[in-house]
Amino acid sequence: MEDVFLPIIIVGILFVALPGMILHYVTEWRKMKSLRPDDERMLEDLWRSAKRMERRIEALETLIDAEAGTRRPSADDDLTRRYDQ
Repeated sequence: MEDVFLPIIIVGILFVALPGMILHYVTEWRKMKSLRPDDERMLEDLWRSAKRMERRIEALETLIDAEAGTRRPSADDDLTRRYDQ
């Protein structure tokens, strides 16, 4: 009698439990691939902060250039020069 139940249990595990576990963890993995709303808000805040800092740095460079009376090459000029060569 036990000889009959053992193959049924093995087949049940192979064709029901194992694929169920695999599909469960695949869906959990896909959920983790996307950003959660908190992460999206944090990235948006970081993006805004970086833009504000960039504007402040540009304003400071403009003030320093005006005070010194000369124009320093900006980072954009440096990149353009590198790619033109």
